[in-house]
Amino acid sequence: MTVKSLAEKLNLETVCCPCPEKEVSGVYIGDLLSWVMGRAKAGDAWLTIMSNVNIVAVAALADTAAVILTEGVTVDENITATALAKGVNIFTSRNPAYETAVDISKLI
Repeated sequence: MTVKSLAEKLNLETVCCPCPEKEVSGVYIGDLLSWVMGRAKAGDAWLTIMSNVNIVAVAALADTAAVILTEGVTVDENITATALAKGVNIFTSRNPAYETAVDISKLI
C-alpha cells in the first residue's frame, strides 16, 4: 500500500509527502533515534512522538516509507522544509502509536 493511500484510509494529516508512491510494508514504533536507526526496516511506517529535525535524518537513513507523528504531535516549518528536501514523508495522527499501528497492520 502506498503512503498516500494509507494516509487517506487512516485520515492522517499530511505534513509533507514528497514521495507519495512509497510502499508501506511494515510498522516500527520507537522514540529513541539511535534505536530506530538500527532497527527500523526500509518500507516501515515509523511511528513516533519525536518532533525534532533529527527524525528526518533517521527516516532517510533507515529508508522508512513515512514518519507518522502520533498523539497529535506537530513539527515546525524547518522540519517540513528539511523533509521535503530529503524526500521524507511526514504525517500526523491524533491516535496513540499502538492504535495507529493496529490500524496500519489491518491495511497492509
